[in-house]
Amino acid sequence: MDFRRKKIRIGDILVSEGLLTEEQLQEALTAQKESGMKLGEYLIENNILGEDKIAFALSHQLGYPTIDIGAIDVDKSVLDMFQGDYLKKIKVFPFGIDDIAGNIQVAMSDPLDINAQDDISIVTNYNVQVFVATEREILMAIDRFFGQNDVSDALDAYAKEKNLGVQAASEAEATSISSSPVVIMVKDMIDNAVRQRASDIHVEPLESRIRVRYRIDGACYERGSYNINVLSAIIARIKIIGGMDIAEKRKPQDGRITQIVDRVEYDIRVSILPTVYGEKVVMRLTAKMALTREKSQLGLKPYEMKRFDWILSHPNGILLVTGPTGSGKSTTLYTALSELNKEDVNIITVEDPVEANIDGINQVHVNVKAGLTFASALRSILRQDPDIIMIGEIRDEETARIAVQASITGHLVVSTLHTNSSASTITRLEDMGIESYLIADSVIGVIAQRLVRRLCPECKKGKLANEEELRMMDLIPDAEVTIYEPVGCSKCDNTGYRGRIGVYEIMVVTDDLKRVISKKMGAAAIKEQALKDGMKTLHMGGTDYVLEGITSFAEMARISFDS
Repeated sequence: MDFRRKKIRIGDILVSEGLLTEEQLQEALTAQKESGMKLGEYLIENNILGEDKIAFALSHQLGYPTIDIGAIDVDKSVLDMFQGDYLKKIKVFPFGIDDIAGNIQVAMSDPLDINAQDDISIVTNYNVQVFVATEREILMAIDRFFGQNDVSDALDAYAKEKNLGVQAASEAEATSISSSPVVIMVKDMIDNAVRQRASDIHVEPLESRIRVRYRIDGACYERGSYNINVLSAIIARIKIIGGMDIAEKRKPQDGRITQIVDRVEYDIRVSILPTVYGEKVVMRLTAKMALTREKSQLGLKPYEMKRFDWILSHPNGILLVTGPTGSGKSTTLYTALSELNKEDVNIITVEDPVEANIDGINQVHVNVKAGLTFASALRSILRQDPDIIMIGEIRDEETARIAVQASITGHLVVSTLHTNSSASTITRLEDMGIESYLIADSVIGVIAQRLVRRLCPECKKGKLANEEELRMMDLIPDAEVTIYEPVGCSKCDNTGYRGRIGVYEIMVVTDDLKRVISKKMGAAAIKEQALKDGMKTLHMGGTDYVLEGITSFAEMARISFDS
């Protein structure tokens, strides 16, 4: 059936492709009318169909090719014909011109939108050549090419309107109108960061400008620069939506923001710190569902998965996950809890703060001002008949001692510590004042972990490892080994990396290791025994990824020095 020769609905295409039954379509149409959304939006919003499947179905049935916008060179002269706001409204991204055929090439999430095609044709005097892409890809591309200019123009207009000199807007002016450029700018900043896979947003006042940086795959990249005049307007807006005191400028403050981006709810932790040039803001972005993932998505190798499962099969004992901030500890803990979350067990957590809500688990938020510390919460929890206890972090001897006692009396306790390796975790507990025989009796396993950046598969470049690199990877000096380096392309935003993967050091506490721990023989002896018991260090795991071409030598060296 040629769908382009007649007026056709997206629902008919999805039924024709076998993605929906007629009954499902009618149910969706009824619900969609009540919600006021388009059918495609309703299906994606309610997890009935993914964006990729809908895009493929439209491409297949309508005969339009799909396109990966991130992998093409965009003709910027084409974009100069349009305003970013207009392209966002119609969800279309023009990327090239074919002068010979007289065509303008555009990516559309809804190729059945004839009105949008007609508008573009009238504006440019070209015929429209349609390519299919997902709405998320189109919005990401628009953000990449228009985001900075649009926000700068809006803030400049705002500054002129308020007649701002060196002194910025007052808090009242900054938040007087909900459609203020500052309000839109803060929302767009978060939207752009999410679409670029950022984990943190840094808003930093410098001497004469505001610098905005995004942390993407563990590294910071500058993504915006604004006039210093609008700093207090931006800070005031962030304080208001984060539930903080806008009048307090001399003390650090913490807050939380919830924002929906591309139909996904994000929990944003905000930290504000006074600096010499004004208040600096850091916003940490977490998707509500990102921490609760399948065990198979952690990136554990088969032998690591076997050790992980063995530790989780224990009815009692302590499992510790260690590593620096941002190494994925929370994700590993939440994954473990999701795995253990069954109807017949009572799981209670004590966290500061609660990072993700898990259905079926009792979660307690620490409140030091109200006297609810980790230690006091744990004492109360033990009277709540728990089977499994999760402690956000063991910070002091009192918390550590309660955790040990709880594990010895028949509870499974999972928690985190900030240490560099599995072996040093044991000595850290000893330094806190816990007796070595109690540690040996209670700890069942330690997982030290790091995140390394994945090399972009499109542009990574192979080379022979030199003598120093071979030595660092514990390989013979004259071996011919190919390793890969980052290059940079449009697919990875010229960073050379795309995404991250976990490197794990899983130490199972065997009977032999218990004897070493109880004799207080030190971290070196603990590590030596763990290696005999089959543990692979972070250095070994990182080396494996280098040899497999997954990460670079520099990334492996970074985590090796950490450990």
